[in-house]
Amino acid sequence: MKATLTANHRRLKELARKHGTPLLLVSRSVLRGQLERFRRGLPRVEPFYAVKANSHPEVIKVMVSGRASFDVASAAEMNLVLEAGAKPSQIIFANTVKPVEAIREAAKKGVTLFTFDSGYELDKLAEHAPGARVLVRIKVPNVGSIVELSLKFGVDPADATSLLIKAYKMGLRPAGLSFHVGSQCTRLENYIEALEVAAIIARDARLKQIPFEIVDIGGGFPIRHFDHEEDPFDRLAARLTQEIDRLFDRGVRIIAEPGRFLVGPAATLVMRVIGKAIRENKLWYFLDDGLYGSLSGQVFDHCKYQYRFLRGGPTQLSTLAGPTCDSFDIIARGEEIPELQTGDLVYVENIGAYSVASATTFNGMPTARVLMTP
Repeated sequence: MKATLTANHRRLKELARKHGTPLLLVSRSVLRGQLERFRRGLPRVEPFYAVKANSHPEVIKVMVSGRASFDVASAAEMNLVLEAGAKPSQIIFANTVKPVEAIREAAKKGVTLFTFDSGYELDKLAEHAPGARVLVRIKVPNVGSIVELSLKFGVDPADATSLLIKAYKMGLRPAGLSFHVGSQCTRLENYIEALEVAAIIARDARLKQIPFEIVDIGGGFPIRHFDHEEDPFDRLAARLTQEIDRLFDRGVRIIAEPGRFLVGPAATLVMRVIGKAIRENKLWYFLDDGLYGSLSGQVFDHCKYQYRFLRGGPTQLSTLAGPTCDSFDIIARGEEIPELQTGDLVYVENIGAYSVASATTFNGMPTARVLMTP
C-alpha cells in the first residue's frame, strides 16, 4: 500500500525523476533563515561560517550574500570563499596547525587573523605572516558533546596568557582567544564554564598590558535530527547572551564558527532503493548512497539520521545498506520500514552538514548531486 503523497513527497519524486539520485537538495531560503536566526538569538556574536561543514560553492555564495564571515581550515577553503566574493578581513584561519605554504598564501592574500595552540605554531606564524593577529585556542570542557574536540586541540588555560605574551614579543599581534565546546553541544554548562575561563584570561592579559579584543566561542550549536528531539538553540542562545553581557564589556568583539547550525537544516538527501534481499529472515534494502557517500557523517561526525519513506503500509524491522561492496557500508539496522520495492525513494532531512563534505567515490560510486533550491 502506498502512502498518500504530500506536496513535499511529490516534489521529491519529481526532482528525483528529473535529476536522478542520490540527490542533495539545499534550500537557499533555509540557509538565509538559519543565518538570521543565529543573529537574532545571539545579537552580539558575529557568525563566521565553518566552511568545513559544507563547502559547496553555492552554499558559500549564499553566506557571502548574507554578510557572513568565514572560518577556514585550509588554503583551499580560503581561496573558495575569496573567489565567492568574501573579503580577507572576513576570514579567520582557524586551524591551529597549518602548513607553512598555507600561512604564506594566506598572508599574501591579506588574511590576517589566525588561531594557534602551541609555541611551535607561533614560530611559523612569526616567520611567514609577520604582524598577523593571533588568537590562542584554549582547552575547555566538552562533556556531553557528540564530537569531543579538546582531545586534539587547545592549550591549558593557565598557559594562555604566557603564549599571548610570547606572540607579542615575536612581533605578532595578540588579539584574544578561541575555544570550542564540542560538536552538537546541548550542555549549556560547557559554554558557561568556557566563557568564565575566557573572562579570567582576558583580565589577566589586560593587566599585563597585552591587547585582548576578541573571544571566539567556536561552534557546536546543535540542531534536531529526529522529530521527537527538542530544538535547544533558542534556550541556549538566550542564556549565552546573558553570560556574554555579564562577562565582557562592549569593547570585546565576540565571534563564533557555526557550521552545522547554518547548513544542516537546509538540506534533504534523496536516495533510491537499488536492491533488496533477505538476510537472517530480515529484509535488507540497498540504497544508491551510503557510509562512503553522503551518509559519511554517521562515521566521521557520529551523526544519526531519521529515515523517511514515500511508501506506506505495515512496517517491519529491516536493514538499510549502502551501494559499495564493503560490509562496513551498513547504514542502519533494526529500522521500522514499510516494505519497499526496487526504485522506491528514501530520504533524510537535516543533512546539509558533514555529508557531501566528507563523501568519497569509493568503488567508483558517484557522490550525490547537489541541487540548490529556492
